[in-house]
Amino acid sequence: MDDEGEGMAVALRILDDGAWISVNDHREVSVSELWRFVDPTFCACTLPDMVVENFIEVGVDGRTVEVRVYGQCIACGEKSTTKWLPVGRIVDGEFRDIDRESVLAPTGVTEHQE
Repeated sequence: MDDEGEGMAVALRILDDGAWISVNDHREVSVSELWRFVDPTFCACTLPDMVVENFIEVGVDGRTVEVRVYGQCIACGEKSTTKWLPVGRIVDGEFRDIDRESVLAPTGVTEHQE
C-alpha cells in the first residue's frame, strides 16, 4: 500500500489460518471479537451481533484498512461472510485502530476496486 502518495509501503497480511490481521508484521486485529454492523444481507437481524471467526480478505482504500470476515450472529445463529468492514486506518505509515465496539458501517469501496 502507498500511503496517499507519501511513498510508505504498508504490508497487510492474514496470519495463522485467518486468526489475525497483521500490519507491518505486527498483529493488530484478532478473531473472537464481537462486532455490530449494518448489513441486511448478512442475516435477518436489524443489527447483527457477530462473533468474528475467520478473516477472509484484507484490503485498503486510501488510508482505511478493511476486511471481509466469516462469523456467526449471536442473536439468530446465522453464519455468513460480511461485506468489507473498516477495522483501522494508516496514519504516518502506522496502523490506528478504529472503535470496533461501536456500529461498523460496511464500506463497499474495496469491493468496487476488484
